[in-house]
Amino acid sequence: MSKRVGPKDSELIAQYRNGSEAAFERLVDRYKSRVYSTILMIVKDQGVAEDLLQDVFVKVVQTLNSDKYNEEGKFQPWLMRIGHNLAIDHFRRAKRYPSVVMEDGSNVFNTLNFAEENVEDLKVKDETYEMIRKLVEELPENQRQVLIMRHYMDLSFQEIAEQTGVSINTALGRMRYALINLRKKLKHINIAYDKIFYPK
Repeated sequence: MSKRVGPKDSELIAQYRNGSEAAFERLVDRYKSRVYSTILMIVKDQGVAEDLLQDVFVKVVQTLNSDKYNEEGKFQPWLMRIGHNLAIDHFRRAKRYPSVVMEDGSNVFNTLNFAEENVEDLKVKDETYEMIRKLVEELPENQRQVLIMRHYMDLSFQEIAEQTGVSINTALGRMRYALINLRKKLKHINIAYDKIFYPK
C-alpha cells in the first residue's frame, strides 16, 4: 500500500488557519472525489451531489474559521461524516410529506385527514409537518440519521446497516428509540396528539 505523499491533513489545516488558501485547496483536491462519491451513492443525482459537495466544504471552512474544529488527526472521517449527513438531510428537506410509522405501527404523517384541501387546511398541514421536521432535527444524530434513511429515503434496514456500518439490530434499535423520542417530544409540546394525528 503506497503512502500518501505530501503534508499531513493536520499540517494543511494549521497552514490554512495561518492564512494559506493553497493549503485548503490541497485538502479539497485530496478528498473531493471521495466525498462526492459518497454523496452521489446516497442522492443518486449528479447535480444534487455537486451542490452538496460545495456545501460540505463551505461547512468545513466555517468550522475551521470559527475555531470549533477539534478533530485533530481525524479530518477525513469528520469530513466524510459531514458529507454523509448533508446527503441524508437533503431528503429531509426535499420530501415535503414523508411517511413515518411509529413504534406501535401507527402512521404519524399520513393520518392527517382533512375534509377538503382548502387554503386553511393546507396551511395547518404545512405548519404541522414543519413542526415534525423540527422535532426530527432535535433527535440525537444516530437516531435522526436512521429515521431519515428509513422514512424519507425508503431504505431497508439492511441498506441502512450497510451505509452506517452497524448491525441490523443496532439500526433497528436506533429507529425504535427515535420513534419513542419523537412520541415523547410530541406529547411534551402539548399538541393534541390523538386529535391531530388520529382524527375520528
